[in-house]
Amino acid sequence: MTADGMTAYGRFRLDGRVALVAGAGRGIGAATAVALAEAGADVAILSRTEAQLETVAEACRAHGTKALALPTDATDLDAVDAAVGRCADELGGLDIVVSVVGGTMPRAFMDTSDRMLRTAFDRNVVDGLHLVRTAVPHLVASDAASVVMVSSAVGHLHGRGYLAYGSAKAALEHSVRLMSVDLNPKIRVNAVAPGAILTEALEAVAENPDIKAALESATPLRRLGIPDEIAAAVLFLASPAGSYMTGQVLAVDGGLSVPNMSLPFEDL
Repeated sequence: MTADGMTAYGRFRLDGRVALVAGAGRGIGAATAVALAEAGADVAILSRTEAQLETVAEACRAHGTKALALPTDATDLDAVDAAVGRCADELGGLDIVVSVVGGTMPRAFMDTSDRMLRTAFDRNVVDGLHLVRTAVPHLVASDAASVVMVSSAVGHLHGRGYLAYGSAKAALEHSVRLMSVDLNPKIRVNAVAPGAILTEALEAVAENPDIKAALESATPLRRLGIPDEIAAAVLFLASPAGSYMTGQVLAVDGGLSVPNMSLPFEDL
């Protein structure tokens, strides 16, 4: 038992807490919602696809907690505002916000248009920060408020083809550091930066055994990650286990120092 009376295991519990997970329909977001529910939190889950949300909600309820499925397009800022309000009203407050939104297809630099750059920053930075800003008036009422943003290893690694996505995620990671200062001491703000994780998007590529073998051999741990491993990192940051952390970006990437997916873009 630690000095504050909690056991090490108990520090990962979220009993009596309310969490909102945006981008929870599948993959990392879905695994995170279930992990938070398993730790005892009631969860509100947001995604565009209602059928996916109901499946995730049932998996959360199987742990004996409440789950509120809120079909929401993360790019519809008014809908996001309404979803945050419903979460606080129907679940009795808000303690934790997890943003798993974003994504951008890789392109060679000369094929990366201004419009693509603006879209990448909107999806990976602006939408997530809007969610946090909307949630802050509810989070300040909590005695253990936490925000966790999901970034990407390419936010701090460099490789060809990732100009739009990597630049946006780099901006997101620094926004986490800046938000942590703006929101201290009431709200902790951290991020997780996953490497190559076997979500549905990557599984479509990894079905090719040669591509999968190349990805694994380029990863120091010689394997790809799974969504549950990212969910565990989010749980750590969101729970009392991470209560002395803010403004940090936790890399969960198998030890990468460069991206493990080589893209076939030629020299100029």
